[in-house]
Amino acid sequence: MASGLTSIDWAAPWLAPWRARGETVARDVLAGMAQSDALNQTALTPVRFVPQSTLPAGMAYEQYIFETGCVPTRDGLHDFFNGLVWQAFPLTKKRLNALQAAQIERTGIQPVRGPARDALTVFDENAALLQAPDALWAALVAKDWQHLFVDLRPLWRQAHLVLFGHALLEKLVSPRKSITAHVYRVLTAGHSKASMASMDAWLALDLNADKLAAKPFAHLPVLGVPGWCCANEEPDFYQDATVFRPPPAAADRCLIRYSSNISALTENPHE
Repeated sequence: MASGLTSIDWAAPWLAPWRARGETVARDVLAGMAQSDALNQTALTPVRFVPQSTLPAGMAYEQYIFETGCVPTRDGLHDFFNGLVWQAFPLTKKRLNALQAAQIERTGIQPVRGPARDALTVFDENAALLQAPDALWAALVAKDWQHLFVDLRPLWRQAHLVLFGHALLEKLVSPRKSITAHVYRVLTAGHSKASMASMDAWLALDLNADKLAAKPFAHLPVLGVPGWCCANEEPDFYQDATVFRPPPAAADRCLIRYSSNISALTENPHE
């Protein structure tokens, strides 16, 4: 556990929103405090972090959180980042948990998760939140990597990308070019970059099981983001088709829906 926390490079650009609270928690854990205790003392959240051993045998993790307001927490990077996300996005995490609990109540625990529970888990584990101009979002949805990262590169200064998924943050402790996020577009009021609190409030109202089950995600190899990797300053970086995969043939393209009230694009990508 300690070696995992010491491997975090807090200067990584994708960790900028997480650095202040994350370094505090990591310091306390490395000094000998239980990870659950360290998370509890750094911020007020709608939940308490408790040792993993408190989760009763045979009880679903999400159901336990919903019924008790306690998050079973293991030592290690995965639950470390989960705790940080609970601190920064308490309304969204609570909403996701309530949606999971509703699905469990409806269908029980099945060997294979249904579309809604699967999508809820994907969001929780691997989502990235993007506030961006329409042109950037359209290029991302179309997987037009050259246009997205080269032609529109200056437009990224108007974008705001926050990595939400705790498994995604864990994977990026050891960055690899192939690490890909499921991007969800955030459409808050106004055109300025939204704070994490504003994103949290918007998401808590916006998310529902049906919307997520339709997979409204775009796929983003995160090291392609301008400024997030020195190597991507060279256009050839984006020629690696094993990572920056071309869009599917026209007959197989995912449905692109235009929202009449927000004039924004979303996509249901094939996985």
